[in-house]
Amino acid sequence: METKFSHYRLWDTHMHSQFSGDSEAPQEEMIATAIEKGLAGICFTDHLDIDYPEEPDIFLLDLPNYTSSVLAYQEKYAAKLPVRLGIELGLQPHLAALYTDILSQYPFDFVIGSSHVVHGLDPYYATFYEKRTEKAAYREYFESILENIESYHDFDVYGHLDYVVRYGPTSNENYDWREYQDVIDEILRKLVSLGKGIELNTGGFKYGLGHPNPTEEIIRRYRELGGDIITIGADAHKPEHVAFDFAKVPSILKDAGFDYFTVFRERKPEFVRIE
Repeated sequence: METKFSHYRLWDTHMHSQFSGDSEAPQEEMIATAIEKGLAGICFTDHLDIDYPEEPDIFLLDLPNYTSSVLAYQEKYAAKLPVRLGIELGLQPHLAALYTDILSQYPFDFVIGSSHVVHGLDPYYATFYEKRTEKAAYREYFESILENIESYHDFDVYGHLDYVVRYGPTSNENYDWREYQDVIDEILRKLVSLGKGIELNTGGFKYGLGHPNPTEEIIRRYRELGGDIITIGADAHKPEHVAFDFAKVPSILKDAGFDYFTVFRERKPEFVRIE
């Protein structure tokens, strides 16, 4: 077990519970692990992916029960750990109006916009790569992020910006972000111009990439282009993955030019200096 307070009082603001179609983790177990690991706070961000191609109903989040559950634990653990209500939206351009309506109905603290589906296919599955070279697939993924941002930007940060490299035929073995820098720079500039952030997602370490998602270089590039909102999340789907490899986070942030990280409350950013 990791030593208490080994995580510099960081927040984990990307995690999934039993309300996500790809998780069975009880929320209270996620909270207990966060307390045990000495985190300063957490935010649940369960999946809502409407019009998901493989299993259309798997990520249709039960919003009323999810919301009431998080708010109940927020009250129960108020004296021990801040628990905030978030959501991870699986973005596709045609869903923009629907997501706008949904967000207006619930008191979310934090909204992650993510790309899980690219032109009707999820890069998680091998079928996405069948008629594309790996490089073409990666470029199409990044270009689809631009399409999403042009259509919809009522989110706070863009999640795991290079998610696609987790699942490509050779993963990140042949991946060099500079081969896609033209489109990645365009993404980052657009996010900066809209006042949106990105996340440092340590799930990349869990998946064996040796880097976060996005890579350290993209995080640094976001900062160079004027970006100032950076959240932290482990993308945990099990209690044991809460704050995964968070010991690496402070140095990654500082090397990228950040001496703080960001959390959200009621959709407003709070900047927390790294201890």
